[in-house]
Amino acid sequence: MPFHIPSATGKFSDFLGRLRYYTFYDWTREMPPSKRFLTWVGILLMGYAIYSGFVRSLIWPLKWPHSGLLLFFYVWLLYVIGGAILNAMLTSEFERKTQLESDQIAARQIQQTLHPEKLEQLPGYEMEVFYKPFRAVSGDYFDVIDLPGNRTLFAVADVSGKSMPAALLAANIQALVRTLASMAADPVALARQINQHLCRYTPGNRFATAVLIVLTRDSGELIYVNAGHNAPIVFSAGSITSLPATGIPIGLLSNAQYESRTAVIPPGGTLLLFTDGLTDSIPRNDPDASLRYALADDPALTMSNLKSLIDPRFNADDVTILLVKRTTGSASAATHA
Repeated sequence: MPFHIPSATGKFSDFLGRLRYYTFYDWTREMPPSKRFLTWVGILLMGYAIYSGFVRSLIWPLKWPHSGLLLFFYVWLLYVIGGAILNAMLTSEFERKTQLESDQIAARQIQQTLHPEKLEQLPGYEMEVFYKPFRAVSGDYFDVIDLPGNRTLFAVADVSGKSMPAALLAANIQALVRTLASMAADPVALARQINQHLCRYTPGNRFATAVLIVLTRDSGELIYVNAGHNAPIVFSAGSITSLPATGIPIGLLSNAQYESRTAVIPPGGTLLLFTDGLTDSIPRNDPDASLRYALADDPALTMSNLKSLIDPRFNADDVTILLVKRTTGSASAATHA
């Protein structure tokens, strides 16, 4: 079980919680069994040496050895041996953690190149994005891909689990979307091919929820497949439309069927895509209602409102938010572009 420290919010109760974790957590549990055994041998030897020094005997209640000088030597020797074993195990663990941290930094740098560093604004549309990994690397994936015929593909996926395995699968999905989108921009075909690939080449306990949306920029029409993901929202002038699931998460069943549906972003309307890290971080009984109250006409204001909903005490997952607003008169703007 990985060591999870409670989030620091400055409250005294949180400080006590962190102190309790630091005090009573068995940090040797994360070691391989052989190293964990040797570490406890070293700890027990040092503890026994201290105990023997107090009772003035190595075999209490027998007074042995009788010589105080010899007792001091044995106690010192036990303590040094235990300390040497403990130090060797801690040094080995430190080297392993340092290498792991170095690998995570390299993985984070590579993953950052997989996500769009800066979204290129579409003619007649405004976009805002927020991406916050929970750890060094993330299982969230989002992409904005330009397609022929004045169309754009929006892809958002959330891989089960966290850390490196989830990040590797997210990178695999990104490569698949980028490769397949150039050949077939049909969301159903994309979902089926990605699903079959994941079922064939990934472990059975790994899957991902995903949303694939093709936007026709002239008309604002959306053709989408929702593979078990949080329902995206199209909102405009008080009207809110959800884009519910049209299939199961990808990577579960190789013969899974997916259905495409349509929706429209009206002039002045906005499309919101997000991962469950957002709703899970909202400390209320009805996070979906809180999310809807945060929606505004201005994408920047909406993004600010959504980010303010994230409570660090409840945030235990990656968070991705993508907003796409169709500006008034965008159809004509796109036509003349």
